[in-house]
Amino acid sequence: MPLSRRHSSQVLDIASHMNKKEARSILSEHLAGFRSRSYAELASWVSERRNDTLEAVAPSGTRYCLELQFFWDDKPNGDVRVVGSIDDGGIRAFLPVTDSFILSPEGRFVGE
Repeated sequence: MPLSRRHSSQVLDIASHMNKKEARSILSEHLAGFRSRSYAELASWVSERRNDTLEAVAPSGTRYCLELQFFWDDKPNGDVRVVGSIDDGGIRAFLPVTDSFILSPEGRFVGE
């Protein structure tokens, strides 16, 4: 039996609920580990086109999926941008919580 329009919107409302504060906290914690890496290491990951996908379980028991990507920010061998995103596997996977930082070749965080 197909869901009525009213029921399908209720399912969407339930599926779209994600604790953004909890998700941001987990993402910040994971990004902090990458902020402590050297420019050389992050730059090598850009060249390798590395992407990391991790799973984290929050104190609430919610499972989150994290994706970390490494890019040249403007030009090759320049600043490195590290972008992290997190979602709970629901509809939020289409609009995850994101955060990023940029590290210069001199080891400075750009824009902070």
